[in-house]
Amino acid sequence: MADTPNSTRSSGKGAILVGAGIFLSRVSGIGREVAVAAFIGAGRVGDAYRAALTIPRLLQNLLGEGVLSASFIPIYSQLVEQGRRKDAGRLAGAVFGLLAVITGLFVLAGWVLAKPLVSLLLWRLSDDTADLTVELVRVMFAGIGFIVLAAWALGVLNAHRRFFLSYAAPVIWNVAQVAFMVGAWLVWHDVDPATRASDIARMAAWGVVLGGALQFLVQVPLVLRLVPTLRLSLNWRRPDVGVVLNRFGPALIGRGVVQVSAYVDLILAGLLAGGAIAALGFAQVIYFLPISLFAMSVAASDLPEMAREQGDPEALVRRLQTGLDRIGFYVLFSAVAFITLGGLIVGALLERGQFNGDQTVQVWWILAAYSLGLVASASSRLLQNACFAAGDAKGPARVAVVRVALAAAVGVVLMFSFDSYAVINGSVERLGDFKVLSPLSDAERADGAVRLGAVGLALGSTVAAWLEYGILRHRVRFLLRRRTVRGPTGRLAVAALSAAVLGGVLAWGLEPLPLLVSAPVALLVTGGIYVVLGRGSGVAAAEEAANLMERALAQITKAARSKNRGE
Repeated sequence: MADTPNSTRSSGKGAILVGAGIFLSRVSGIGREVAVAAFIGAGRVGDAYRAALTIPRLLQNLLGEGVLSASFIPIYSQLVEQGRRKDAGRLAGAVFGLLAVITGLFVLAGWVLAKPLVSLLLWRLSDDTADLTVELVRVMFAGIGFIVLAAWALGVLNAHRRFFLSYAAPVIWNVAQVAFMVGAWLVWHDVDPATRASDIARMAAWGVVLGGALQFLVQVPLVLRLVPTLRLSLNWRRPDVGVVLNRFGPALIGRGVVQVSAYVDLILAGLLAGGAIAALGFAQVIYFLPISLFAMSVAASDLPEMAREQGDPEALVRRLQTGLDRIGFYVLFSAVAFITLGGLIVGALLERGQFNGDQTVQVWWILAAYSLGLVASASSRLLQNACFAAGDAKGPARVAVVRVALAAAVGVVLMFSFDSYAVINGSVERLGDFKVLSPLSDAERADGAVRLGAVGLALGSTVAAWLEYGILRHRVRFLLRRRTVRGPTGRLAVAALSAAVLGGVLAWGLEPLPLLVSAPVALLVTGGIYVVLGRGSGVAAAEEAANLMERALAQITKAARSKNRGE
């Protein structure tokens, strides 16, 4: 199928709808993190809450959107495109039935095995923190199970080019958690802060369950309307189901590697000073925001189109190149902003209630370390989808194994050295002896200092992200018989460096202002300079952003003149 203007516009519109849905979802997610920081904090209870949310995500990462993107969505999209609606409905019903059974078994196993899981992964947690983590894990497993079923609905809706609802649905999940946290605070606001934080964490876990159920149920009516031939079954013998299952295995291994990576990070962070798990989680939420908004929106909307274009490698390459340019333009600025303005951004978002200024610096350092690999990590999402569309589910899985191993190795080498440093009254200082491949003692881990060990884990992730990007880019060139698949970062180097220098100056100059003022001002100014200087780079997304900025300024000027004439 040729890359016609209509298909290109369809993909572009899809990316906008996905981006809009993800934007609402991520904004609500940031709101959830603001609530977690204020009501639960980044200390012992924060560690328990973050660990409890990570462990059940085994389900989401193994059986959720990533695996379905590699196995189910391409086959289902082809059936829909061929007009085989009845076969498509039966395939969707069989996949849902099998997915529901597997998910139910995982939820049951998670409930039963919660305590040994926590003991295995986080053996250095204090007893009270471990007990709270076990309690939260058991509740959260059910909520994550519903999110896996929501990912099935997302796959069906994406194949029918209905993008907005499925990507906006997580808003409900986030709102439910915030509502439960606020309600708990209103009930227990006069209780001892430590006890109150634990009680709020327990209520937030039930918000995960209710929110997950609502996230799935809100998509069901549209799925039933689009797929009237849907027939639920466990028929794994159908030929099309067999194709999905054949791809499901390698994709499952790939996502399993991703989950192993999350568990490795969790295990290693559990060896660091108290608060490392929570700080790592806060940094990851902010770090994944541009990946979700720009990389996932393009990748999700392009996957069905790539699957339809398997017979036209040139069209697939053009789509891939356009997507990489669009992702790179926006994500490169995000990396610059997180590194130079991260203190302002983290402070404006999180610094209130249980979250203090030293923790702001801690999370900023972790975020900056992650951001060094942001472009590579975001671009790899689209390169993985190009492999999936070409029928290669095993390649990305193998690459993921290499990435996880390298990230863990580099992280272990660096993290204990960084744990020798702590943030004290906003300044980074070394505490005690410098550690190399040697964890802190139990007394040092529990001394309450805001330490930087998690920065080492983030740097390990950055090194591995660039290796994964390089291997995937080479693999895509081979699969598509294409000599060059280039990213936009070289063409945007001047714009990025100029924005970085300006960002550093603004972060220093605006420090006396309130964070809620200085952060948006600095972002707007540096972003404007980046867009203006990037306009001549030859990257289409830069030209689009510059035109959009010009129109916005024209509208503001016009409105101001109209107001002056009215006065």
